[in-house]
Amino acid sequence: MTVELKANERLDDLQRNGYRIIQNPEKFCFGMDAVLLCGFAKGRESDILLDLGTGTGIIPLLMEGRYGLKHLTGLEIQEESADMARRSVALNDLQDKIDIVTGDIKEAGEKFKSASFDIITCNPPYMIGNHGIKNPEGPKAIARHEVLCTLDDVLKAVATLLKPGGHFFMVHRPFRMAEIMTKMSEYKIEPKRMQLVYPYVDKEPNMVLIEGVRGGKSRMTVEKPLIVYDAPGVYNREIYDIYGY
Repeated sequence: MTVELKANERLDDLQRNGYRIIQNPEKFCFGMDAVLLCGFAKGRESDILLDLGTGTGIIPLLMEGRYGLKHLTGLEIQEESADMARRSVALNDLQDKIDIVTGDIKEAGEKFKSASFDIITCNPPYMIGNHGIKNPEGPKAIARHEVLCTLDDVLKAVATLLKPGGHFFMVHRPFRMAEIMTKMSEYKIEPKRMQLVYPYVDKEPNMVLIEGVRGGKSRMTVEKPLIVYDAPGVYNREIYDIYGY
């Protein structure tokens, strides 16, 4: 299907199933964290997925392409991003499989039926508060800082909307690990699997991938570290595999 590109928008190839995505680099483009989250997550063809804070729809598109899930929904508070996501869904002829809903994560429990999703994914804002932000209402600030949504807001929505035994997948920052684990347990989303992501083998990790299960038992697997670069500009083989190159 042909869709209209608006000012400053571009089409990017997702290297999976021929899918493409509409992005505006002047607003916000998806990063490696979203791609790595989809590589870490798991799904089945019978699963129904909700992506909280979907942005331009990168996670539903990649999860559908990777796992062929039954149905996927992306919830996004910024209408401009939601509009790009809808047009990307149409561009890839996925209107029957992916819905994009404009709305606030804090009101997700009112928009969707309780315990109705097998999988919930989230690439939330990492930074606490809005200190040093020149434009707190800007798309990049909203995506990176807890301006409109906090970790508590995300986990409250997950606890409400995820089926018992359902799986929650999130990418975040290691410096908030203690808070993440504590709050997940508080909301009965038991941490079950974790993987740290390192830019280089001799550097500190800058991302953490986490899987939780609603009502799961207390036992967690820590997977081997994921190294992004073997050398400057040279991805590790695992990264190429995740990207589908």
